[in-house]
Amino acid sequence: MMRVKPARSDRGPGAATRENLGFLLAKASQHWNELLYQRFVAAGYPEVRPAYGSILIPLFEEDGLRMGEIAARTRLSKQTMTTMVRLMERDGLVERRPDPGDGRASLVFLTKRARDFRPTVESTLAELDRLVVKTLTAGGRNQVRSALHLLADL
Repeated sequence: MMRVKPARSDRGPGAATRENLGFLLAKASQHWNELLYQRFVAAGYPEVRPAYGSILIPLFEEDGLRMGEIAARTRLSKQTMTTMVRLMERDGLVERRPDPGDGRASLVFLTKRARDFRPTVESTLAELDRLVVKTLTAGGRNQVRSALHLLADL
């Protein structure tokens, strides 16, 4: 992979340059998602978009959640949740079922296809984590993780 020399800027931290923290976060996230998708396609799951992870990860932790609970755990709006769940239903990854405790609500469950996908997710994340381990020291990884938690709470 070709490395691009960072842009030099004497305009300060809020300058609209490639050194802007928000720009760097967005580009790192974009590249991470590209790496995920390449591996998902290679493993035979081209329908799984990296963005689906916002819903899959909570359901891997606890299947059969209400959409509002998934939204709260992932910080997605209810409108975004509805759109994402519909797309994932279309792609055969989740299904909605009536909530037996509340007839107005529904629960979201993983399909067999999504459950079968979990080992691919875990091996892919482990592979990408190994790349991070090669790139950052343990202290650096902990600092990045802590910083990302803080930034997510802005």
